[in-house]
Amino acid sequence: MKTVILIPARYASARYPGKPLAELTQKDGSRKSLIQMSWEAARQIAGVDEVHVVTDDDRIREASEGFGASVIMTSPEAENGTARCAEALANGAISADLVVNFQGDAPLTPPWFVEELIAAMKADPGAQMATPVLQCDPATYDMFVEDRQNGRVGGTTAVFGEDHRALYFSKEIVPYIDPAKVPERDIPVYHHVGVYAYRPEALRSYTFWGVSRLETLEGLEQLRFLVHGVPVRCVVVESRGRMFWELNNPADVARIEKVLKEQ
Repeated sequence: MKTVILIPARYASARYPGKPLAELTQKDGSRKSLIQMSWEAARQIAGVDEVHVVTDDDRIREASEGFGASVIMTSPEAENGTARCAEALANGAISADLVVNFQGDAPLTPPWFVEELIAAMKADPGAQMATPVLQCDPATYDMFVEDRQNGRVGGTTAVFGEDHRALYFSKEIVPYIDPAKVPERDIPVYHHVGVYAYRPEALRSYTFWGVSRLETLEGLEQLRFLVHGVPVRCVVVESRGRMFWELNNPADVARIEKVLKEQ
């Protein structure tokens, strides 16, 4: 099964313009751009045939080629990362049996998150799409709450059934928990890890359907699949003692740099 990782990156982020080129301080004091860190993280994943940065911006292209990445250019009209992946497939820039959308704002994504995602898709030939989810520990749950209290749109939560099919994804904390009843352990909230694995036919359908109302309201591209009745399999992954968080807002820079210094 030919597996290709695509790293969608756009400059014109509403919450954080220029985010892929934002530089973060590493443990040794050096600085690297977010897109370079994401590319290096993707390159550590086993069982992958190709890794490409996918963008419509020449600044991101030049920076990516500068650190050795392969770059696929797409149109500015692509409304999100999934659409950008679908365009790369449709225009013949890649051929693959499995396409993995690896977020360009999540350099803390450990390789086993994606390796387990790929393994789940290989084990279930009928699955059209899958994504990892990670149960919140108290520190991560507190970051979700802090973002909401400060009016920041940050990470995404996922709710799924006994069969691990997604019921919903939200920028709110779901399920709701009374603040007085939040357990000290085993918090029943799952952090959605923004990585997706798709069969090519799922990506082709995604473009054909057009934007759905729910994905517009939540700002979550994966909801288009749920709206059209395509099951999204949630693959539960373990942190193995690693902190996971994405760079959603400028406030997340300090959070991620703290983790980089500690790991």
